[in-house]
This record gives sequence, structure tokens and C-alpha cells, in this order.
Amino acid sequence: MAPLRSWVVSIISIVVAVLAWDLAVRFAGHTLLPSPLDVVRALGELAASGRLVRYAIASLFRVTWGFTLAVVVGIPLGLLLGWFRRGAFTVGPILQFLRPISPLAWIPLAILWFGVGDGSAVFLIFIATVLPLTLTAMQAAQSVHVVHVEAARNFGLSAPAIVRRVLFPSALPQLIGGIRIALGIAWLVVVAAEMIAVNSGLGFLIVDARNAGDRYDLVVAGMVTIGVIGLVLDNALRALERRAAR
Repeated sequence: MAPLRSWVVSIISIVVAVLAWDLAVRFAGHTLLPSPLDVVRALGELAASGRLVRYAIASLFRVTWGFTLAVVVGIPLGLLLGWFRRGAFTVGPILQFLRPISPLAWIPLAILWFGVGDGSAVFLIFIATVLPLTLTAMQAAQSVHVVHVEAARNFGLSAPAIVRRVLFPSALPQLIGGIRIALGIAWLVVVAAEMIAVNSGLGFLIVDARNAGDRYDLVVAGMVTIGVIGLVLDNALRALERRAAR
């Protein structure tokens, strides 16, 4: 009953927000912000032309590659650094130094190294997410209770078995939480990268619509699409996070 109630509340809040948006446009008396109906028509136009699906797939393709590379590199590296404290003391300060640097600051170097295309966007997503994932994995490994590790050693488990049966299960809920946050960062970065470094995707759609005769209905339609896809991805990882916690 509680999940149903939460869904009802969410739907009501969305309906109220759309109505407030429509009333604000009507009373403003100008067309700088399109109405919800205009955005729905723009979504229909994008869907009919095939651009909506094509650009959404392009953005998801870049996020998948960049984020997968970050997971494959960041999580094992972070677990390793968290397990061996000397490694954390050596590499940790470097990671903490690089982490505050905005991923967008890497755009000139990304274009210089990979040119204008998918490579630049994938690199930016990788840079934006690999550091948070590495630090999350480090903290997850360091939070494993030493009593559990010593008990596993007393039972004669080898180091790989301890990693598989103690370290990874204990760190998994925290890792999934970090993955969820990093995926949100990846989705933000791909939109920004597509506005500058590529000529397709939802970010490019927004810039292209702005430059092609001030089509703000298409701009907001792209924003709505970005929000919907981001919400779906976040809810999927949230469900996985709950399952891992159990």
C-alpha cells in the first residue's frame, strides 16, 4: 500500500508542476518559455522524424562506454587501494587532488587528443566518474570490519577467497550507492560534452534547436527527455541498491 501511495503522490506533484508551468506561461504574456502543449508537440515532431530515438541512443551509447570503463578501472583499483593501506597513502592524495577538477575543464584536452566525436565524450565521462568510483571503493574496502577478515583467515580462506566472500559482499551496498551517484554524474557530463565536442546526442539537440531559429520548444523537449531517461536510470539503480542491501 505504501508504494502505491508514493506513486500517487508523485503523479499528483507532476500534474501540479505542469499546471503551474502552463499558468505561468499564460500569464507571462511572452513566448520565451514554451507551454507544456508546445513541448508535447515538439516531442511528437522529434519522434516522427526519428531524431528523438537516434539522439537518445547516441547519448546512452557514450554513457555506456565511458561509465563501463570507469567501473572496470575504478572499482578494482579502489578496492585494491583500500585493502592495502600503503597504496591508499601513496595514491590517495593524487586522487583527492584530481577529484575537484571539473570534468568540463578537460574538454580542450579531450578535443586535442580524440578530436570532435565520440572519443572525446567517452573520455570526459570516464574522467568524471572514475575518480568518484575509485574513492568510493577505497572507503568501502576500508570500512570492512577487521574481525570479519580475521575470522576468514582463521578458517583458512585464501586471499582471493577473502576478497570474494568477505570484502566484496561487505562493500557491495556502498559500491552500488557510489555507482548510482556516478551514473548521475555521467549523464550530466554527456549532455555538456555533446554541446561542445560532438554533433549528435541530446546535448547537441538542445544547442542545434537554439541555433536553428530559436526553437525553444525543441530545447525544452530535449531537456524533458534528458530528465526522463535520467530518472529511469536512477530508479533502476535504486532498486538494485535496495536488493544489494538486503
